[in-house]
Amino acid sequence: MTDSFTRPAGSIFMVVAPSGAGKSTLVNALLARDPGIELSISYTTREPRPGEASGREYHFAEPAEFLARRARGEFLEWAEVHGHYYGTSRPWIEQRLDSGRDVLLEIDWQGARQVRSALPQSIGIFILPPSIEALEARLKKRGQDSPQVIARRLLAAGAEISHAAEFDYVIINEDFDHALGELGAIVTATRLRYASQLARHRQLFAQLGLT
Repeated sequence: MTDSFTRPAGSIFMVVAPSGAGKSTLVNALLARDPGIELSISYTTREPRPGEASGREYHFAEPAEFLARRARGEFLEWAEVHGHYYGTSRPWIEQRLDSGRDVLLEIDWQGARQVRSALPQSIGIFILPPSIEALEARLKKRGQDSPQVIARRLLAAGAEISHAAEFDYVIINEDFDHALGELGAIVTATRLRYASQLARHRQLFAQLGLT
């Protein structure tokens, strides 16, 4: 087991939500106001879409490169979706955590389960809509999907929501500002935990005789 003096100084936050619950909007707002958190950029083998840049939306990689990285154990989690691979870089995250930076992952529940298996100290946060009716209204308001696609997304949302109990925290995104405040409060509380403070202030704790 990793003791407090060797644990990384940074924390890793995993934010999970069904489509339409407002996860990306909340995450972007948190990142804009808290420079101490970095968003993990995933690797993918799909082609860039117009306006996307490698290293910003994704790290775009050829399938052979991705599979070679996977074989070397460089991914905390990976998945194949619609014929393309996606993965989260283990070396990048470990370097950030060791340097005292906090890292945030926008991820699905399967990926979060893989990350938690590799890094048990990860903090899981699930974003819920205030109701299925509100979720349906948000999906329709986006104007991006046909009624058939919206129906499939709602069906998938029910399956995703069933995994909320696997997470440390649950935020109900009814009022955006309130939900953002709760997300920020989780980050602050995590940073103030004894083990986190000890890892960030080792010299002070040693001087005070704390371990």
